[in-house]
Order: sequence, then structure tokens, then C-alpha cells
Amino acid sequence: MLKGKTIILGITGGIAAYKAASLCSKLVQKGAEVHVIMTASAKEFITELTLQSLSKQRVYSDTFQERDPSSISHIDLADSADLVLVAPATANIIAKMAHGLADDMLSTTLLATTAPVMVAPAMNVHMYQHPAVIHNMNILADRGVHFIEPGEGLLACGYVGKGRLEEPEAIVGCIETFFRQQESVKSGPLSGKKVVVTAGGTIERIDPVRYISNDSSGKMGFAIASAARAMGADVTLVAARTDGKPPQDIKVVQVQSAEDMLEAVYSLWEDCDILIKAAAVSDYRPKQSMPSKIKKGGDSITLELIKTTDILETLGKHKRNQFLIGFAAETGNLESYAKDKLARKNCDLIVANDVSVAGAGFGVDTNIVSIFDRDGLVVSLPQLSKDEVAQHLLTLAAERISGVSL
Repeated sequence: MLKGKTIILGITGGIAAYKAASLCSKLVQKGAEVHVIMTASAKEFITELTLQSLSKQRVYSDTFQERDPSSISHIDLADSADLVLVAPATANIIAKMAHGLADDMLSTTLLATTAPVMVAPAMNVHMYQHPAVIHNMNILADRGVHFIEPGEGLLACGYVGKGRLEEPEAIVGCIETFFRQQESVKSGPLSGKKVVVTAGGTIERIDPVRYISNDSSGKMGFAIASAARAMGADVTLVAARTDGKPPQDIKVVQVQSAEDMLEAVYSLWEDCDILIKAAAVSDYRPKQSMPSKIKKGGDSITLELIKTTDILETLGKHKRNQFLIGFAAETGNLESYAKDKLARKNCDLIVANDVSVAGAGFGVDTNIVSIFDRDGLVVSLPQLSKDEVAQHLLTLAAERISGVSL
């Protein structure tokens, strides 16, 4: 999996830097082209000559040491990388990455690259558990940086705990798995297809502190977006209010109201191949949203609601070659309501579930669904994880648009 891959290996200043020599050697043995960038602190622990001998490439450490006047080294490195690996990664480099600092060759290259970034932390156990370090790692994880967790054991400082750089063999294994997954995505049944997924519950403002919404957690939409990405699709997730964070490595458009979601989805509609509307969109909104908080007064208040634009019906009316999938969350008469919704809104598939049944409602990790097309029931799935439901649904969609059974 590593043959022909260009890997930038960033080495920072910790005692675990000595393991970087073995890591570099193993990557080269696997067929990777390894370019090493060392910080000034790293050179206190291991020499440039060692890494140059192992990588068979020039080692970089000084941003201003430009040996080729026709190019800028850190930009060339950033552009050439299939992966940037920082191992060992100290608390210092993690902080720089989180806050966009660029004061040396490594941090500057990290800011310039668009390649995937993988970080293998190594530090004292108390440093690793410090709230500032945890915060910085969370920032990077939210941006899509991949982490290889440190191991536990006796540390160089004498402490016993988590913070020891993972062994080179394990790091190489993580990298191979990463590239294997990338190759799987490229050859997946939805490779080259653009998929739009909506998730969560929309919010309709009454005033600045109150709103109308529903119990949707966004979990089903998140699972569908992840499954579509794993099958090779170019995925855009349009997310309203959700209980958790959207999946990594997926484009996310954040919205609030039904009108916001309609605008976002419609802007993506023309270029999309499959649209899956898993979001729970408010059917009504307040006729008037007050600009300031409504003060309490009297024993009752009347709130006038007006209908929101039906997103699924709007898309169905303007459908050409797109494959449109809707969801029907019901509390009874599942089949009749689902068939009616599919016909009225010109969908290709409807995924129906009875949210009054345990394990099939909002906020849980499982679902029990029946999928319908114009001819009736296609498949009834037992209680499965939402990830499994998503895989069944996307496999069915891929078969329908390709005409090939998977």
C-alpha cells in the first residue's frame, strides 16, 4: 500500500525522536518516498545525517535554507505529499498546529499542505492529560487530523502511564490501513457520484431565546453520510440542530430553519446524483418571529403558525435525473402513509419507520425501517444499528442507479 507514496515525516523534540529512525527505515522498506523535516529541538536528540542515510533524501530543518532557487522547499514538500506524518508529536507542535502558528520548517509546511495529516503524540502522561493539550487535539480532530494514540508504560521521565510513542511497526500499520481505506473509497460503488444528505431537526424561531423543533438527533443522517463516503461518493451533509458532531472528512453546510435548509439543498440539487432527506423538517413556523424576548404576561398566549415550504415535494417537482430518497417517521399506518408520501413527492425510495416502537425512534443508535418504491415494499429490515441501515440503503440506491446488483 505504501509503494510510490510520498510521505513527509515531521520529527519534533522529544526523547522518542530516536524511534523516528526506525519508523523512517520501515516506511522506506515498504516502498514509500520519505522526506524528513526536523525541528531544532529534534536535532538535539537525533542527527540529520542519520535520517538522511535512512531516507536517501535531503533532510529539511531550516525554512530559509533554500538550495534550489527555482522552488520554495516547504511549498514543494506540501504539494508533493500523499500524507504528512508527525512522529513524535510534542505538546508544542500540537499547539502550533491547533492555532495556526508557522515559525519553523515543519509548522510552515503543515499550514501549506492539503494532504491528509497524521499525528502520533509522545509526551509525559500529565502533559498528555492536560486540558490545554486535550483541547488542542480536539481542535485538530475536528479539522480531520488523524491521531495515532500513544501507548502506555514506563516513560523516559520515570512516570508510568499513557504518553509513549506508539511503536514504529504499529504506526506503519496505521498508515497502510489509511491508504487501503482510501483505495477502497476510490473504487466504491458510488465512486464519482455526488450525494447530498440532510440531517437533524430544523429550528423555527419564536424569539431570540425560544424556538419550535423536534426530537431528531441527526444520527441517521450522519450514518448515511458516512456510508456514502465509504462507498466512494462525494458527500455534502446539510445539518440542522443535532445532538453530536458531524462525521469527519465530509463537507458540512450548517443550517437552522426549514427555509435555510431549502435554500442550501436547492443550491446543491442541480449537480447532485442522489439526495437523501433524512432531516426532520418543521412543518410549521411562527408567522412572526419576535426580535426580542417575549415577556410573560397573562395566563395564555396565542402563537400563530404558518406552513413551511415542503422541501421533499419541491425537489420532487423539479427532479430530472436525480435519485431522490425521503424518510417517513410515523406512529402508525406505516405502509399507507409511506406509499402516499412517495407518490405525492415523486421520490424514488421512501424509508419509513414507526418512531413509537422501541429501538426505532429519535436519539437512539438503532432503527427498524421498511423501504418502499413505486411498486410497494422493497425490504423490511429488523432492528439494526443506524450504520447498518445506512449501508443497506446506500447499497440499494447504488444498485438502482447503476442497474447492477451488488
